[in-house]
Amino acid sequence: MWSTSYDILIVGAGIAGSALAHSLSAASLERKRPLNICLLERSLAEPDRIVGELLQPGGVMALRKLGLAGCVEGIDAIPTFGYCVMLDGKPVHIPYPDGHEGVAFHHGRFIQALRAKARSAPCVDVVEATVSELIECPMTGRVLGVRATRREEGAVEKEAFFADLTVIADGCFSNFRNKVMGTAGITPEVKGHFVGMVLEDAQLPIPKHGTVMLVEGFGPVLSYQIGTHETRILIDVKNPVPSDLKAHIQNNIIPQLPAALHAPAKKALENDRLRRMPNSFLPAAEQGKQTREGVILLGDSWNMRHPLTGGGMTVAFNDVVILRDLLLDAKHLADWPEMSKLLNRWHWARKPLSSTVNILSVALYDLFGADDPSLEVLRTGCFKYFELGGACVRDPVSLLAAIEQAPFLLFRHFFTVAFYSIWVMFTHPRQVGVIDGKPVLRRPRPDEYPFLAFKSIQVFWMACIVFLPLVWTEVGN
Repeated sequence: MWSTSYDILIVGAGIAGSALAHSLSAASLERKRPLNICLLERSLAEPDRIVGELLQPGGVMALRKLGLAGCVEGIDAIPTFGYCVMLDGKPVHIPYPDGHEGVAFHHGRFIQALRAKARSAPCVDVVEATVSELIECPMTGRVLGVRATRREEGAVEKEAFFADLTVIADGCFSNFRNKVMGTAGITPEVKGHFVGMVLEDAQLPIPKHGTVMLVEGFGPVLSYQIGTHETRILIDVKNPVPSDLKAHIQNNIIPQLPAALHAPAKKALENDRLRRMPNSFLPAAEQGKQTREGVILLGDSWNMRHPLTGGGMTVAFNDVVILRDLLLDAKHLADWPEMSKLLNRWHWARKPLSSTVNILSVALYDLFGADDPSLEVLRTGCFKYFELGGACVRDPVSLLAAIEQAPFLLFRHFFTVAFYSIWVMFTHPRQVGVIDGKPVLRRPRPDEYPFLAFKSIQVFWMACIVFLPLVWTEVGN
C-alpha cells in the first residue's frame, strides 16, 4: 500500500464535488494560499441519469459565482424561461421574472464539463478510484482520509489518501452517510419514484418551459427540453411501483397528456429503456460538534428534496459557494473546533435558500399529487391562484427559481393559497354532472354552505399538516 497527502480530499466527482474542487483551487490561488486537492471518482465515464437536468435561475447565478458558467456551453443545452402548469387540459403560464433564465441539458454532458474544469484546475488531482473505507485515527476516531483502489487494469492494492479535511459528496446513494453522521444521521424518506424517458422532437405546450401536467389519480408528470431534439419526461409513480410499468404508462398516463405528446411518448415507451429514480427527502442535520471529526457531507449525500421543482443542483451550487468562502477563511483545516464553528455558520447561512427550495418541493408535490379530497381542493385553489397573475405568480415562481430566498414569503403565499382555495370552493362553479358528454357546472347553493364550512376546516387543517412539519424540519433544526 502507498499513500498520498492533501489539504482537502473530495469523494465523488458529481455536481457538488467537481464544483467544489475547481472553485476552491481557483479561489485559493487568487488568495496566494494554494490548496492541494484530490477529487476521487469511481468512474469518470459519462453518467446516464434521468434527474439533474434542469438548473433553475438561482443555480445559474451560483454557477457564475463559481466560475463555471461555461459548463453549460457546447453541450446542446436549452434555455428555460419559466413553467407551464396544466390541469384538465388548461395551461397556466408561469414565466421567470425580470428576464431570468434557467437551463436544461443532458445530465452526463454537464457532469463531464464540470469534471473537465476540475481536471484543468491547478493543484487538483482527479483520480479514478473506488473508495472502500474511511481511515480513522485509532485513538480519537477522527477521519484522516480514505482507502481506495485505482481503476487501472490489474490494480488490486488499496491506496491511502490522507487529508486535513475529507469531503464526502457521493450522491443520494451515499455509502458513507451514516458513518459520517452517526446518531445524527437520518434515513432518506422515499416518497415514490420518477420514471424517465426521452421523447424525440416533442412539442411542449409552451416551448422552452418546464411543464407540469397534473394527471388525475396518478400524480404529476414533469417535462422539459434537454436538447435540440430531445425532451425529458418524468412520470411520478407512487409506492408500490406497478409490476408492469409500461402498461401503467400506456393505459393511465399517456391518454391524459397533451395530444402533441401522445405519439412521441408511445414511441419512447416502445424504444427507450425505462429508468427510475427514488424521490427522496432528507433534511440537513447540522454537522460539526456531534458528527465525525475530520469529515463532512456535501450535496445529496447530506440533503435531498423532491425533484419535482428541479431545485437540487441549485441548492448544491449555493452550498458550494458558501462552503468555499468559509474554507478559504479557515486558518487550520485540521483544527476541528475551528471547523465545527465554520460548519455551524455554513449550516445557517445556507438555510434561507435551501429551506425555501426544500419546503416548496415537498409541499408542491403533496398538492400536485393529491389523492385526498382536501388536497384536491388546495390543488384547484393553487391553480386558480396562479391564474390571478401579478404577485400571485411572480412571488411563487421567484421562490421556485431560487431567485428569492425567503421562507416567510413562502409561508405567506402557501396559506394565502389555502384561504383562496376555500373561497374558490364557496364561489366558483364546479362540475355536478354530464349532459350529452359535456360537463355541467354550478355554483354552490346557500343550503350547501354548512357542509362547505365544515369542509373548509378540513382543508385548512390539511394545509397545516402539509406545511408546518416541513417548516419545523427545515427551519427548526
